[in-house]
Amino acid sequence: MTTLADFTATTLSGTEHDLGEHLGSVVLVVNTASKCGLTPQYEGLQALHERFADRGLTVLGFPCDQFNNQEPGTDDEISEFCQVNYGVTFPMFSKIEVNGEGAHPLYQWLTAEHELEGGLKIPAGDIEWNFGKFLLDRDGQVLRRWTPQTTPEEIAADIEAALGA
Repeated sequence: MTTLADFTATTLSGTEHDLGEHLGSVVLVVNTASKCGLTPQYEGLQALHERFADRGLTVLGFPCDQFNNQEPGTDDEISEFCQVNYGVTFPMFSKIEVNGEGAHPLYQWLTAEHELEGGLKIPAGDIEWNFGKFLLDRDGQVLRRWTPQTTPEEIAADIEAALGA
């Protein structure tokens, strides 16, 4: 069975990072952009990180330039933008593609269908826009998926529930 542990990603500083290091944590994976109408969600994502990190939440940000070139910056520019404007301290990764043939393997997996306990399914489908969100349990399995318009504040209760499990 595929889990988050089966993937690696390059950090903004250029280091290859084994995502399996986050097993044991509840993980929120988000594709991000710095020049989007939804960019202020960085503030909410940082707030979730600060609120729940000590209980085991890890937020992982994956910049993507596939939607109207709303993430044109270099890794250094993205890092500076996130820190200066939103005080981002959660892990951020190098720019990737989230849809199509060039999609990062993590996103190929995330956007596939996922079966949950009780026979429920999270349907497959492309990422609609910047700030699509996936919640993964402590075993690295997908629990939930939200549209980009769903704010970080709206998912706090689901994160809290996953942390309590």
